[in-house]
Amino acid sequence: MKALSTGQIATRTRSSLRLKLSLLLVSACLCGKAAPSWADPTELPSLGDASSALISPQLERQIGQSFLKQINASLPTVDDPLIKYYVTNQLLDLAQHSNLREAILGVVVIDNPQINAFAAPGGVVGINLGLIIAAEDVHEYSSVVAHELAHLSQRHFARGVEEQRRQTLPTVASMIAALLLGAAGGGDAALAAISTVQAASQAQQLRFSRDREQEADRIGMNTMVRAGMDPTATSRMFERMQRTYRFTRKPPEFLLTHPLSETRIADARNQAMNYPAREYEPSLDYQLMRVRAEVHFRNNHHHGIATYRQRLSDNPNALAANYGLALSLSQNGEHEEALQRVETLVNLNPQSILYNAAYAELLIAAEQTQLARRLLEQQLTLNPDNPPLSMLYAKALNGDGEHEQAEAVLLRLSKVYPNDVDVWYELAETAGLAGNITGVHLARADFFYLHGAYHRSIQHLEYAQRLVRRTNPQLQAKLGQRIQDMRTAIRIQQQS
Repeated sequence: MKALSTGQIATRTRSSLRLKLSLLLVSACLCGKAAPSWADPTELPSLGDASSALISPQLERQIGQSFLKQINASLPTVDDPLIKYYVTNQLLDLAQHSNLREAILGVVVIDNPQINAFAAPGGVVGINLGLIIAAEDVHEYSSVVAHELAHLSQRHFARGVEEQRRQTLPTVASMIAALLLGAAGGGDAALAAISTVQAASQAQQLRFSRDREQEADRIGMNTMVRAGMDPTATSRMFERMQRTYRFTRKPPEFLLTHPLSETRIADARNQAMNYPAREYEPSLDYQLMRVRAEVHFRNNHHHGIATYRQRLSDNPNALAANYGLALSLSQNGEHEEALQRVETLVNLNPQSILYNAAYAELLIAAEQTQLARRLLEQQLTLNPDNPPLSMLYAKALNGDGEHEQAEAVLLRLSKVYPNDVDVWYELAETAGLAGNITGVHLARADFFYLHGAYHRSIQHLEYAQRLVRRTNPQLQAKLGQRIQDMRTAIRIQQQS
């Protein structure tokens, strides 16, 4: 994650409040409550049910797009290309085995050590980096992801809105009053007022929520089995979280929104018994990403080196610990030993994108950019426009002063992955190094657009428009149309 200035932190704090208020406003306008209550878990949505009539999949998609922009603006996200690539691929693989009909709109990895995962309408899935550390194997981790996919496939958001459509006018009025208070600047008072309004219906909401959680558990477990994952991992993960947070005063966000009970754990355990017992292969890729997440949150490189050396002393064949040691050594400037240790992984599977990217990353850190470029060029021939390989290739090119070539790599990647904010950020930085001021403004315009900062996006489009007025009238006209479309969107947003 990029470092934030004091002004940016203040802006994000205000954005966080706006996120809470805007989401509550959507819920208040649609159903009169700030949080959904759930219906009978045996009711499965269909194209003709009431929830589809009230909130169509198309409207859910629009909500998801807005929500994704609010996440980008309000929460610190992980820009590590290897972790993002792994999380996205793992989720998409599970989605192929789920009941989800719609495509995944966006996958976001939140830079937070707490356990949490969430699914938002329209196909947005968020994973806290802390979940990867907490889940001891890929099966436990996947049980949480499959659970969130079940929320999406069963359209729990739309069904929850349908449950609340008969909400009384006084509650709606109270919610709107609280939101207006927040808009006037009384942030804490607004949240307090909203909490007061919510309190009256919490008992009923909790009952429905438990029904939906149990439904998501069961459907998620079916997804795991179809994907070849261990169904017993669901109850193991529940028990692990219960033990970890049993005596804490404030449980993690995941347990606040996904309350655990002995009945729910027993139900997951009993359902898993319906499937034949078998052995499951451990995932080295997952363990490598788990160690990578550990290193991400560890500030003391010397402590990391000592920790992973001790793990290797206990188990010399622990490849994940070997990788953790290599990362820690690299961060401490001990590049020779770090590279030797990562070579072990590449030799284990020379075709692995993750292993080659891990090796190239440490080559770049050791300023061996020519070797990194040759490795990445070979891999990109086999895997064109692969996100982590392309991002690292651009970094290596920049390290050698080949800024225009690096810009071309990132520009191509931005067309393949137009919703990746980190691609646009790096493209803007690289365009600046290449002396392409127009390119800087165009990339920044897309970066701010994906954060929902439409006015700032328009500013950069206008800068770019003035720069190309004489040299490229066709692009100038195209930018003018985009500016007009964005202003129209702003007016619609202000009127709604």
